Amino acid sequence: MAKNGNNGKGVLANPTRLEPMDTDDKQVIQVIIETPKGSRNKYAFDPEQKIFQLKKVLPAGMAFPYDFGFVPSTLADDGDPIDVLVLMDEPAFPGCLLKCRLIGVIEGEQRDKKNKIRNDRIIAIEQANHSFAEIKALDDLGEQFCCELQEFFVNYHRLEGKEYRVLARRGPGEARKLIKAAMK
Repeated sequence: MAKNGNNGKGVLANPTRLEPMDTDDKQVIQVIIETPKGSRNKYAFDPEQKIFQLKKVLPAGMAFPYDFGFVPSTLADDGDPIDVLVLMDEPAFPGCLLKCRLIGVIEGEQRDKKNKIRNDRIIAIEQANHSFAEIKALDDLGEQFCCELQEFFVNYHRLEGKEYRVLARRGPGEARKLIKAAMK
């Protein structure tokens, strides 16, 4: 018998292999939440062990402003699935599958002492939410709101000794192109 008691199949199915788009509506993306809104804990799915693992703890006073996860069956320039920040009424939980509509992307680049890579952040809205139901594009959120989202990513990377530079904010069409280009 396998050491985890489930015939060697792992603890969870591998959510990184799910379809990136909803099978009923190709305008809707699927997002797996890794870190819920309001959490100081940063979680990430470990596909080898098939479990969500604590990766780091943010300092006191800093927390994820919204749910953070990934689009399954995609591969971004940083070697991980495409990142998504999901706006919705209440926090989800690690491993939760959300059906979301795209509103845009914060295009960015991250640097450490040796390397520079693109690290874009898709922004999406969960279909069933109420608070953001009327938002169709990133710019509909307002300049201050968008600047605060960007600043979160800048500060988040600074904690790791990396520089994150925002290159541009783009609409839902560009976000969709990024996802399609990253589909495995």
